Amino acid sequence: MAHGTNAMLAGARRGAPASVPGTSWLPRGDWLLAAVAAAFTVAQLVLVGPGLGLGWDETVYVSQLSAQAPPAFFSAPRARGVSLLTAPITSWSTSTELLRVYLALLSGLGLYLALRVWRGLFPARVLAAAGALFASLWITLFYGPAAMPNHWVALGALACVGCCLRVRADHRDRAALWGVAAGAALMAWMRPTDAVWISLPLLVLVVAGRRVRLGLVLLAGLATGIGQWVIEAQLSHGGLAQRLSEASRIQGGLGWNIAVDDQLRSLVGRALCRPCTGSLPHPAVMAWWFVLPLLAAVGLAVAVRARRTTPTLLLLACATTAALPYLFMIGYAAPRFLLPAYLLLAIPVADALFHLVTKANGRVRPAVVAGVALGLAGHLAVQYVVLDRTVERTSADRRDWSRTAAHLNRLGVRPPCLLTGTDAIPVAFYTGCSSASTRGHNVNSTQAGILETARRIPAAALSRPGSPPPPYIRGWERHPSAGLDLHLAPPPRANGPE
Repeated sequence: MAHGTNAMLAGARRGAPASVPGTSWLPRGDWLLAAVAAAFTVAQLVLVGPGLGLGWDETVYVSQLSAQAPPAFFSAPRARGVSLLTAPITSWSTSTELLRVYLALLSGLGLYLALRVWRGLFPARVLAAAGALFASLWITLFYGPAAMPNHWVALGALACVGCCLRVRADHRDRAALWGVAAGAALMAWMRPTDAVWISLPLLVLVVAGRRVRLGLVLLAGLATGIGQWVIEAQLSHGGLAQRLSEASRIQGGLGWNIAVDDQLRSLVGRALCRPCTGSLPHPAVMAWWFVLPLLAAVGLAVAVRARRTTPTLLLLACATTAALPYLFMIGYAAPRFLLPAYLLLAIPVADALFHLVTKANGRVRPAVVAGVALGLAGHLAVQYVVLDRTVERTSADRRDWSRTAAHLNRLGVRPPCLLTGTDAIPVAFYTGCSSASTRGHNVNSTQAGILETARRIPAAALSRPGSPPPPYIRGWERHPSAGLDLHLAPPPRANGPE
């Protein structure tokens, strides 16, 4: 990405060498960022693995434009960004491995581009360290190759904030203007509400600096995703107010609700902490979470001394607004919710670490280096353990869904078909069926509608072993499966001609 001359120099440390255009296809310093991004991609493929099956939410997003199964019910809070992102693969291929490799490569490239925006605003070594810190979190590694929105919101946020600063330094930087629009659009297509929260400090910066053009570009980028979400609300959810109300209801009712302890409980590898009960994780699992804001504060002090206060302050402000709703406005937690905040904080944290290990004359402090290295080694070990356990646990759940789907296929439940009941949405995707629900957050049918469909195509209801099935399907033939009981509707042909 090209940048204006003034923007490249804004906030750079005194004496830092400038890149000479034309000397290399990849300028000096960018090699560090490329190496971090490449290592991130490899780590995803090795530690998570392309064979990990799709999770519940992933099946919803992927099914919208999938060659494998009909679209699952798309509830009010969701947005279409992930479905569009995965469509180049899912629209023609049913290979989960291919999808995982595609997303891992794309997430690595995205991290490189988002960090590269900040070249000249921070030293390359700080940016590379920031990328490595973010990429080493188990949450980042697990969700990097996942068909989920939060990692992409994080990348869009970092790119958008950096490009806003570049345009502020050089209004002629057209590439940065496009970067503002692209970053804002990426956030808005993935999670419109997150995009609004993250953009609040940017809008304050625009208004304070009277940057009309920058403000219009930022709003235009946001409008591409938010506009689609609003139009869909009018067409499918009874209007914007109704969709917002329904989204709030599904998320437990948005309002003042301290969820800090919920987020701490989710750090142990709980993909969705709802209800979020039980004891807090071991202090070793939570330690980095408390060190993070302390180092960010040190990073701000470093920025003031280095005369780059605005970039660091804007990163901290956007990280705060990104985290605010998930820490204080919902009654449950998922570790992926805070990925945008973690990435935005990574640069000030990396800046603080370099400041702590070096003296004013540039020489290292051996004792501090040893302490920081020991702390980082322990941190990485904890992250690996949590990641390994999370992958193992989620793999088992998804293998059960796959075995259940294979069992259903053997019993004659093949596309076109319908599933309802417990875990119907993910199992239906694995089976190639449609899914229907008469209660909960994914209501899209009625008992009469399910029975009517079961007269025309193969259908089954799923329930937990020992749990009685709904009264309206009693009499359907029961077959035990992998952690579920399958209740098969009478074959359509047994009902006679209609």
